[in-house]
Amino acid sequence: METATSIVLVVTAAANIAIAIADLARAEFVLANSAEVGVPERWLPPLAVLKGTGGAGLLLWFADVTVLPVLAAAGLVCFFLVANAAHVRARVFHNIGFPGVYLTLAIASLCLIVAAS
Repeated sequence: METATSIVLVVTAAANIAIAIADLARAEFVLANSAEVGVPERWLPPLAVLKGTGGAGLLLWFADVTVLPVLAAAGLVCFFLVANAAHVRARVFHNIGFPGVYLTLAIASLCLIVAAS
């Protein structure tokens, strides 16, 4: 179980940190997706901070920190629930798989962290 938890946490953290970097770099796909779902460009830096902080918070599990990784995973679950809702609200379904994968990773991380506690 610890190996599965480690793998899921590393993948989730890496994915969130990578997309946070893409947000901060204003990658073309980020700008296009944000515009399509109605997220203003000025929101990208704060959203990147949330994703990056969540990803970094998950990694604290490896330092035997107990509460912060749970909060980070729960925060990412909430974040990506809203991201998926934004896609549904805007009726942008062709790429809803991306926030769906991030949501799935966040839920799996939260479940595994809680189970390991």
